[in-house]
Amino acid sequence: MMGWLVFGGFAVLAVALLLLIRFPIRLWTVPAMAVMLAGAGYAWQGQPSLADRPVEGVANVRPLDPDLIAVRESLFGRFNFDYSYFMAADAMTRAGAPQLAATVMLGAVRKAPIDPGLWAGLGLALADHDGDQLSPASRFAFAKAEELGPDHPGPAFYYGIALARSGDLPAARREWGKALQKVPKDASYRDDMVTVMLKLDPGLAEAARQAPAAPAQ
Repeated sequence: MMGWLVFGGFAVLAVALLLLIRFPIRLWTVPAMAVMLAGAGYAWQGQPSLADRPVEGVANVRPLDPDLIAVRESLFGRFNFDYSYFMAADAMTRAGAPQLAATVMLGAVRKAPIDPGLWAGLGLALADHDGDQLSPASRFAFAKAEELGPDHPGPAFYYGIALARSGDLPAARREWGKALQKVPKDASYRDDMVTVMLKLDPGLAEAARQAPAAPAQ
């Protein structure tokens, strides 16, 4: 019972926070869905009758990169349909539940099956859920994102992130190169994209310096 009281307290706190930041009312179904998923997960796997004991935190929770979130908002928009699902998936990631984050993104592409940003987000969420391994499902999601948005830098950028996390840095650099070619030279988020790349691949700057210069046109 105490567990449900704590859960209810967090739910009330979440509502208060949404009111404080003036979260758009038309998007309230998304955080409501996140709360419902959390409640369902607790009801399914929670064991409130067990005796209290000290426990260690979840060791494999990856902190969310604020630079990556900023780039994501620049690439795919903010306070729109995509943003609401990304926020819900972020909440699941912070809670150490990558499976639920992938489930949220899967629900997103079912609602908007022609949105390349959501397919790219699904690909990254699936790779995160699989321990940074690119499963056939994850690769399919990235391929679908590229198919739907061939001129959009987001799919290649996200695919590069997944490849870098899996340890395939050469392939990641190729995808990032494709992404940067699709970004306008004066785009405000271009440097932020490079910052994210360098975090995942510190040797990228040196590799770029050693690369042969492109022939003059």
